[in-house]
Amino acid sequence: MSTFERYLSLWIALAMVAGIALGSAAPALVNAVAAAEVASVNLVVAVLIWAMVYPMMVGVDPSSLRNAVKQPKGLAITLIVNWLIKPFTMAALGVLFFEHVFADLIAPADAQQYIAGLILLGAAPCTAMVFVWSQLTRGDESYTLLQVSVNDVVMVFAFAPIVAFLLGVTDIQVPWETLVLSVVLFVVLPFAAGFVTRKRLGTEARIAAFQARIKPWSMIGLIATVVILFGLQGQVILDRPQVIALIAVPILLQSYGIFALAYGAAYALRVPHRIAAPCALIGTSNFFELAVAVAISLFGLNSGAALATVVGVLVEVPVMLSLVAFANRTRAGFAAEPDARTETP
Repeated sequence: MSTFERYLSLWIALAMVAGIALGSAAPALVNAVAAAEVASVNLVVAVLIWAMVYPMMVGVDPSSLRNAVKQPKGLAITLIVNWLIKPFTMAALGVLFFEHVFADLIAPADAQQYIAGLILLGAAPCTAMVFVWSQLTRGDESYTLLQVSVNDVVMVFAFAPIVAFLLGVTDIQVPWETLVLSVVLFVVLPFAAGFVTRKRLGTEARIAAFQARIKPWSMIGLIATVVILFGLQGQVILDRPQVIALIAVPILLQSYGIFALAYGAAYALRVPHRIAAPCALIGTSNFFELAVAVAISLFGLNSGAALATVVGVLVEVPVMLSLVAFANRTRAGFAAEPDARTETP
């Protein structure tokens, strides 16, 4: 690990501060960035995330996807945690904190809005950033792609019914344009670009050397993304710090709890670390573009539900970096097994 990567948490912390300062000092610039949006996907952030995802996609060997399918344990953990556990635990934590623990601090109407936003976050597992977290934990590129792809297919059918059930409403309108655009931008196009790059490079040695050269740009993209995200929401943080802190509490508990559950299950089932780390991180992070879009559609731009989904965005990067560090420190505890690219049944 390079010196830059070793102190990545410090650079991210500085990026958060820089983003808030930028949002206060140059609101016109931040507003211009915010306006560059299509289907609730910010195009500036999309370009940076694409740059982060592409280096990992270069490492995806399409022929190894067949072997990845033959290892069902990691995929099963991902699907069970994401769709049978995570949305319901997030709803339960929202009710616990905003109807009981924080009841004296939050107006009842606001509390219901925050609960709704948390539910939307819990029902939208990550599509894009998980490729970054997988890369930082030396995850199996092919298996991570398989997990994300299957997860996206399930999301098409499961997101609306789960949200409708937990929110008690029947007319959930899934913003298909947001879902489709995000999958195309963050999965399909980077995969295609990575495939073309592999073909042009030819040998594994040249591919590895190319990945090593472009990896620092992936980390720079991550830092720039954090600056922009915190710049876009800097005024909200400054205006309502107490509310931000209260909303962050159940999100933090959910994030660490879901990771512990998935990572522990992977350890118990002797899933290789290259698969175990990404499968735990997928459920921990969120598809915030989708959650924010639905919150705005259902409750309005200035609603408490929209604010709760935004807090999820702000909390995610520091939390995920801490979990990446934990996963890297505990790698040796997992059984030494072949990864999905070489294992046969």
